[in-house]
Amino acid sequence: MLATELKGKINKLWDKFWAGGLANPLTAIEQISYLIFIKRLEDLDNLEQKRVEAKGEKYKSIFDGKEGCRWSHWKHFNAEEMMLHVRDKVFPFLKAIPRGNDGEFSKQMQDAIFLIPKPSLLQEAVSIIDELNITARNQDTQGDLYEHLLSELNQAGKAGQFRTPRHIIRMMVELLNPQLGEKVCDPACGTAGFLISGYKHILRQHDGKDDPGSKEKPLTPDEKKNLMNHSVGYDISPDMVRLSKVNMYLHGFPNPTIYEYDTLSSEEKWDESFDVMLANPPFMTPKGGIKPHKRFSVQANRSEVLFVDYILEHLRPNGRAGIIVPEGIIFQSGNAYKQLRKLLVEENYLWAVVSLPAGVFQPYSGVKTSILFLDRELAKKSDSIVFMKISNDGFDLGAQRREIKENDLPTALMLLNSYKKNIASQNLPQTDELETLTKNTISIFVPKSKIRDLGDYYLTGDRYKEINEIKNQKWPNVELGNDKYFSIESGGTPDSKKIEYWNGNIHWATLVDLPANNQITEIIDTKRKITESGLKNSSAKLLPENSVLVSSRATIGRVALNKVRLATNQGFKNIVIKNLDLVDPKFVAYMMTRLIDQMIGMASGGTFKEISKSNFSKMQIPLPPIEVQREIVEQIEVKQQAIEHAKAIIKNLERERAYFGQSLRKLDGVEQ
Repeated sequence: MLATELKGKINKLWDKFWAGGLANPLTAIEQISYLIFIKRLEDLDNLEQKRVEAKGEKYKSIFDGKEGCRWSHWKHFNAEEMMLHVRDKVFPFLKAIPRGNDGEFSKQMQDAIFLIPKPSLLQEAVSIIDELNITARNQDTQGDLYEHLLSELNQAGKAGQFRTPRHIIRMMVELLNPQLGEKVCDPACGTAGFLISGYKHILRQHDGKDDPGSKEKPLTPDEKKNLMNHSVGYDISPDMVRLSKVNMYLHGFPNPTIYEYDTLSSEEKWDESFDVMLANPPFMTPKGGIKPHKRFSVQANRSEVLFVDYILEHLRPNGRAGIIVPEGIIFQSGNAYKQLRKLLVEENYLWAVVSLPAGVFQPYSGVKTSILFLDRELAKKSDSIVFMKISNDGFDLGAQRREIKENDLPTALMLLNSYKKNIASQNLPQTDELETLTKNTISIFVPKSKIRDLGDYYLTGDRYKEINEIKNQKWPNVELGNDKYFSIESGGTPDSKKIEYWNGNIHWATLVDLPANNQITEIIDTKRKITESGLKNSSAKLLPENSVLVSSRATIGRVALNKVRLATNQGFKNIVIKNLDLVDPKFVAYMMTRLIDQMIGMASGGTFKEISKSNFSKMQIPLPPIEVQREIVEQIEVKQQAIEHAKAIIKNLERERAYFGQSLRKLDGVEQ
């Protein structure tokens, strides 16, 4: 773990690059990586010199004839001198280092481009990096430093990559428990978090702390080298490959086995297989879908389906895997999704499904995810599947992900390890008896026969809890005033004459924050903000994230979801969801868009019409089980994406038609 002082320095370094004109976070991290490598290169050279000379041999430094390229030589230059020296001497020196010196990362320097735009920025960056304890002897610290730097990546990649929270990675690695000699793979490795965590997990098994006796011995250099070579990663993005190689390099991997590789379209590495596979594959499928080769079991063009299928195809006979998947895998009704779920259940891959809270991937996305745990040996021994529901993962679900006390992950890990142990020894009761065993916990066991009987192979515990309750029943209509599910809050406006009420840090939404062309607006910022005093001295209420905002005055029926805590003016009726395990906010938002005509009809008033809180509370929406709500939202969004895609095609065709018409008019000798 990094000390607060070191984190502060890394944050300062990041802020300097951001303010200095390198707005692309990948470019900023790449430039910082080069500077870290330059500093570390001198330290490695000094260590190698001591080692060689201790044996009475003569050492030839990598800086021989290039002493001016040592970090210690130029780090005290003034800004202008440093800029010229690093750009014109140090970087050309790095690009000329023979391949093989200092392992794989030296190869990355062959393509290094110096992009730091300002002398002052370079000087400040060098000063901060010089203060960091980056040496060849402290790989844990330098690895943690780089991990923290990567955590500042606050946007998803173009291919839909999300940086996986490290506490989720640790939980998955602990459960899969990779062993020395096993080959571990991440087919969409991003910044290599899974591979590094797996490597550290195996090192801890051999550090002598758990068994100070003779059984647990530290790894030999050859065993450690073999362990590193057994950690394999693929990524389609050259940026991610570079970042993951740097990350592994700084964690002690001299030659990271990371490859730029199109996992879904290339057959080059198809015949490889692995003991353990960990992945958080991209959730986004490009327009037109993926065009995979024909060796997949499930014929599909969705990336999330293909990645899961890829892992199934590449697990060894007793292999195991942990895969983070979007909710579409869990309940989407498309043929490919159903076929994949059936394969997971019927071919004895799946033994556990862990549902994660919707905000785990903030600030990248609020997408709801689950973890599929596969173990071919365990799955054969149990006729049931464990469904685990995580409500809290130790952090709040807002964009900042602040740490909180509530955390279901330790309990989940303990239960899953216990279930795994009992299933392996066949001591665990089977079929329906399991449901009573896990009653009132965060988990349930569902017999495979029950999953099979439904025919859709839904992979959510709530589905099987509720299936008997909703059989032969219509979904109930629920009033918005039903305080079991909702709380209706109005807004307010602070006194505009008191400047102390305005320009604070509390978001305050008005109609201008809900554009007319949006069906549902997701609010992450507001045009105006108020102070704590303004909130306190008005009728405005601070609403939790994922409330549903509905304009109810003058312009009636605009709908929004807030992704930050905010207040509104009095032109809104706001629906606060009391239990997110029972109600999906986006489902409610879509239902409200269907009630616009009803709201307009219920509104009254002279100068402008408004719907009262009491009338608003009497309106009803259907409320099916939560998984059905999510499926409906998914289907709506899929159709909406198809509509937007069709509109784009029409727009392009109209543009081409206009261009063709203009071209015809320009033809010489052609009568109009």
